[in-house]
Amino acid sequence: MLKIIVLIPLILSTLWFAYLRVNGFSMAQGKQGFAYILVASATIALFYSLMMFLTH
Repeated sequence: MLKIIVLIPLILSTLWFAYLRVNGFSMAQGKQGFAYILVASATIALFYSLMMFLTH
């Protein structure tokens, strides 16, 4: 389960970084996207952690 929690933000950030590079945007212009990725990933991680706690 820890692998999934770590891989989700890593994969999403890599895809976002590739999107920025392909379309000619700078990292500074894409920082809000990275923030969204971190918030969404933290929410997913909290949900999965809560579900593991409740079902074990």
